[in-house]
Amino acid sequence: MNNNRQEMTKLAGIVGPALALAGYILYSREQVWKWYIIALIAVGAALLLASIALNFKSIVAFFRGRQGRLGANTVVLSVAVIAILSVVNFLGYRHHKRFDLTAEGLYTLSDQTKKIVGNLQKDVKVIKFDKGNDQQLADQMAEFKYLSNRISYERIDADQNPGLARQYAARNGETLVVAGERTERLQQTDEQALVNAIMKVTRDKLKRVCFTEGHEEKAMSGTEADGFGTVEGVLKSENYETKSVNLISSGQVPAECDVLISAGPKKAFLPQEAAMIGKYLDEGGKVLLLVDPEPDHPNSDPQLGDVLKAWNINLGNDVVLDASGAGRLIGLGPAAPVAGNYPDHPITKDMKRSATFFPMARSVKTGDSAKGEALFTELIKTSDNSWGETELKNNEAKFDAGKDTKGPISLGVAETKKIGDKEARLVVIGDSDFATNRYIRLLGNGDLMFNTVNWLAQDEDLISIRPKSASNRSITMTEAQQSTFWWLTVLFMPLAAAGAGAYIWWKRR
Repeated sequence: MNNNRQEMTKLAGIVGPALALAGYILYSREQVWKWYIIALIAVGAALLLASIALNFKSIVAFFRGRQGRLGANTVVLSVAVIAILSVVNFLGYRHHKRFDLTAEGLYTLSDQTKKIVGNLQKDVKVIKFDKGNDQQLADQMAEFKYLSNRISYERIDADQNPGLARQYAARNGETLVVAGERTERLQQTDEQALVNAIMKVTRDKLKRVCFTEGHEEKAMSGTEADGFGTVEGVLKSENYETKSVNLISSGQVPAECDVLISAGPKKAFLPQEAAMIGKYLDEGGKVLLLVDPEPDHPNSDPQLGDVLKAWNINLGNDVVLDASGAGRLIGLGPAAPVAGNYPDHPITKDMKRSATFFPMARSVKTGDSAKGEALFTELIKTSDNSWGETELKNNEAKFDAGKDTKGPISLGVAETKKIGDKEARLVVIGDSDFATNRYIRLLGNGDLMFNTVNWLAQDEDLISIRPKSASNRSITMTEAQQSTFWWLTVLFMPLAAAGAGAYIWWKRR
């Protein structure tokens, strides 16, 4: 009877830790304290304690003997090794370092994500309703939790938790981002989608970006190559509302406009419209003017001279050419200057390692000093191998000293002016094509456009380098190239290897 009892207690000493370990492993996998996980750990702990209690005298006797002392030394050394490894693991957890070897940095959180998540002022919950564990989302949220303790992640099985499912009106397969009473349902769970949802549930007010119309500007919702549909889509994802405004119809810049954008007007503003924009700025408004060079769009002078004069900004009557050859890297020529020189300014402070390009641009610069309380920064400058060409004929040009302006050339100006307790902001860039659907995703063009809107809207916390998307690295071959590749890889290379082996064998036999 005693033998059976001893055998049972020994078995409990083995089975107990095994059950507890199995429960811990299940929790690590599920990330949810389900009843059977708690039961496994509880039963395992109970069996282990029972085994120790019932074998207490035998355990004490064992450790008093010589073999027990040697075993105790082994246990102490093992515990010390485990403790050292635990400390190393803890330090690695607190001061971890990851290496992202992808060209686009696809697995490194963007500056935008780090700013938004790291500066959260509200608690945010990301809830995945699903039966199984979405490991990709769990890994993504682990990265987010490194940035802020205000964000949490939970996976819930809607079938096993019908009360929570009813509370959120959710079913398995849905992902929710929740902050207070606000809930956002995700269609995708990539980094950009998560960040956009976090912004939507944590920001109290939607700011409105208005686009002027009536002067053949780029279409705000246009999906064609030269439309601004991509810009509108990103602005909406970043929690802005967008609206087209006709100044003649409205009689003023609507007060609801937090930012006013004129995207490449090809026809002049009427004097009354120019006066409306000037009045809007004088009352602390925020304006972005994207003005194309006249050789690209003849008669495209927006006739905003009085507004620009009041801000001491000069539009160059030229086309900026870049002889460095950088334009060829993006399939364009010298008329597409590439700029990588950004003077210090909140819009471009995170863009020091990226370049922007402009399919055709004019110079934009300031006078010797800003008028009144205005402070200005020339945002974007081209290379030393560029110049402002004043006589572009038949697509031929050369630098003429005394007529043309030698580079670096300023392509954009940002200016602020204190007006009472408000601050008016104006940005003028000598091109609108860089932000069209065709070019917005290339190099740093998108970051320049959206950072400019963020700065004008006084959302400086959004100014950043946004998440990158994977490049298309697929190879397309003609039928002849496919045939050549097949002959080389399937026939020639194996035969060459076999022949080399046969030759070596023959020489050594």
